[in-house]
Amino acid sequence: MDHLWSPWRYKYIASAAPNAGCVFCRARDGKDDRESFVVWRGAQTFIILNIFPYTSGHLMIVPFEHEASLAALDEATTTEMMETAKRAQIAIVAEYRPDGFNIGMNLGAAAGAGIAEHLHLHVVPRWTGDANFVSIIGETRVLPEDLVVTYEKLKKHFV
Repeated sequence: MDHLWSPWRYKYIASAAPNAGCVFCRARDGKDDRESFVVWRGAQTFIILNIFPYTSGHLMIVPFEHEASLAALDEATTTEMMETAKRAQIAIVAEYRPDGFNIGMNLGAAAGAGIAEHLHLHVVPRWTGDANFVSIIGETRVLPEDLVVTYEKLKKHFV
């Protein structure tokens, strides 16, 4: 059995200021999509890069509605989330040529959600052998490109 262990993410989860509000709502309401790494905005959802990605190209599809429960979302929102995931997969394949994908949600803190109060769908490109030993030994992620480069690569697929 393989295990994904990401101890470096604890800093991200623990660093959230208690009264700073929801990171996704701030990005949703922000005026500068490039600064907040919002790649695309639809009618019900938006795509944002994960600022602590597991791999290059790791993005999230987030409903505009601040909601923790998938069951509470309306059909239009869940349909747009899945259609957007399909578009994201196509864009990531075009730019990165991954060997596979992890696509999913962690609903609730007990399920591993770093931001449990506002659900989001992860789209994570994967490559054979991409479990990086530096992450495990040194609690450091080695990514081959800056988030601004990732943003520019993916943004052109959503204009």
